[in-house]
Amino acid sequence: MTDPLYIRMHPADNVAIVANDGGLAPGARFADGLTLCDRVPQGHKVALVDLPMGSAVLRYNVPIGYALKDIPAGSWVHERLLEMPAARGLEGLPISTLRAERLPPLEGYTFEGYRNADGSVGSRNILAITTTVQCVAGVVEFAVKRIKEELLPRFPNVDDVVGLEHSYGCGVAIDAPDAIIPIRTLRNITLNPNFGGEVMVVSLGCEKLQPERLLPPGTIQIVDERSVADVGISADAALDVVCLQSEHHIGFMSMIDSIMQAAVLHLEKLDARRRETVPASELVVGVQCGGSDAFSGVTANPAVGFCTDLLVRAGASVMFSETTEVRDGIDQLTSRASTPEVAEAMIREMAWYDAYLQKGLVDRSANTTPGNKKGGLSNIVEKAMGSIVKSGTAPISGVLAPGEKLRQKGLTYAATPASDFICGTLQLAAGMNLHVFTTGRGTPYGLAEVPVIKVATRSDLARRWHDLMDINAGRIADGEASIEDVGWELFHLMLEIASGRKKTWAEHWKLHNALVLFNPAPIT
Repeated sequence: MTDPLYIRMHPADNVAIVANDGGLAPGARFADGLTLCDRVPQGHKVALVDLPMGSAVLRYNVPIGYALKDIPAGSWVHERLLEMPAARGLEGLPISTLRAERLPPLEGYTFEGYRNADGSVGSRNILAITTTVQCVAGVVEFAVKRIKEELLPRFPNVDDVVGLEHSYGCGVAIDAPDAIIPIRTLRNITLNPNFGGEVMVVSLGCEKLQPERLLPPGTIQIVDERSVADVGISADAALDVVCLQSEHHIGFMSMIDSIMQAAVLHLEKLDARRRETVPASELVVGVQCGGSDAFSGVTANPAVGFCTDLLVRAGASVMFSETTEVRDGIDQLTSRASTPEVAEAMIREMAWYDAYLQKGLVDRSANTTPGNKKGGLSNIVEKAMGSIVKSGTAPISGVLAPGEKLRQKGLTYAATPASDFICGTLQLAAGMNLHVFTTGRGTPYGLAEVPVIKVATRSDLARRWHDLMDINAGRIADGEASIEDVGWELFHLMLEIASGRKKTWAEHWKLHNALVLFNPAPIT
């Protein structure tokens, strides 16, 4: 890309972003005659017209700020020149007013997955060892290493063994109203489709989060809600718990031996499972962005949004999240709600999060990072407009509070913080079996529990991180591919990865971030 080029998102916009690698120097002249007054880095905004002090700066045809001084045409428009708009109130919003064109069903697409007794489908066949408290993390890590080295080779149909390590379980106000969030999050992660219903727990013994509280009777049932008459409800299996403080443990190796003996029983059951052909409607996809830049809302996120619509047409489940990163588009979301009840649920989650931030004496503006700003995003309003497009155009048919389990098809707003790790953890709890993660600045983010497909927003990032990025959406900005082209590429790649025929780069390198439970309750 040699000629000066900018990308304008809407005809009404009075700013655009510079597309050229390395940015452009003062004096660079665009095809329409606009000449740069300043050096403008790649992804940063240039004023297309004179912007008087106090005037609205428009990108995506949305005011992303107000000029703090006169800004001549051709100037670099950055966060220090903008006053951020106030947050949109949660009253008087459009409720279920938008009726999107109903697109025809997408039929005939399948993948090879692991059918579970509860009707869900896994994309991987993993033994997960649940922990009730951080105190046991080191022991479980030691045991998992031994299991992988000594036991896993005997069970070739099992993909991996993971310890569900976290920082919760003790020293917490476990009876506080919001304590339910981390508890149900860990509970629902334990029941993720990729773990095949094999529940194994390691407990210390004295922690506040006792195994019976984490997984109470009635939690683990063999029940297919869509065909109860055929499957029925079995008696709850006895909870398989290795308690380290148990009197029969004499020494550290006794604990390890107990964990390994329990693991063998679960590995035998998982190893007997086989992939089978299932419809694409069994995909449960979480979409997320991290290390975002100004290209996120131009290339990768629109391509993911197109793919989201394909998945919904195929009958699959898709979750979009990151409350602070969609908060400024709340009117867009409530207008797309399939029912007034769904719209009200979104408003309720936004109001809860507003109050949560206020307790910490911050607001949504605390979200944007130094990397976001270096990548051209001036503030959370601009970031939100680019983030929300991951949700596509389908009606929003459901809302999940943090830690809740998904129980319906279609497009769902899963309310989560925007933190990559916490969002991923909560989407995992909701039941995702495949994760899509877009990035412009670059991040090696990955999860041991579910495949993570990484989508680069820029070709420069895709070239430099060629063995970390799975798809290059930067080709859209380069004029080499359309949003639809990359959306279809992502859709087909999902089916290949869900089938186990391909691995993501994060899986290849075994890049696994920690699970981070969202705990808004006090620490005692």
